[in-house]
Amino acid sequence: MNRRVGGWWLVGGGVIATFVVVSTPRLRAADVEKGKAVFEQCAACHSLDGSGDYDGPTLKGIIGRKAGSLEDYRYSAAMKRSDVTWDAGTLDKYVADPQAFIPGNRMAFAGISDNIQRDDLVAYLAVATKK
Repeated sequence: MNRRVGGWWLVGGGVIATFVVVSTPRLRAADVEKGKAVFEQCAACHSLDGSGDYDGPTLKGIIGRKAGSLEDYRYSAAMKRSDVTWDAGTLDKYVADPQAFIPGNRMAFAGISDNIQRDDLVAYLAVATKK
C-alpha cells in the first residue's frame, strides 16, 4: 500500500525491511580452536578435568550444572544463591561481565567484551568440559 505523506511516498514497510536485512550481522560458527586459545585467560584459575589445586572451581561438567553447587569448592554467598544453571547463554553473560551477571561473586576477572571471543570460548567449554 503506497500513500503520500508530506511530499514523500511511503512504501508499506519496504524501507524498514531493507534496513533490517542490511544491518543484521553475518552469522558465523563458533571456532572451538580459537576458544581454546581464549581459555588460556581462564586456565590460571580453572581446570577442565577436575584435577589440580586451582583458585577457581573446576569447569568439568559445567554445562547443565547449577552455579555454586560443587561440594569441594568454597563459593561466595552470591554465587550460591544465584539460581543460575550454566548453559551457553548464562556462560556468555557471565564471561562478558561476571560482576554484572552475579553481583558479589568472588571471581576477579573483568570479563571478555568481544562477542566473537566469548562465542568461541563457550563452544570450546561445551566440548572440553564434558564429563
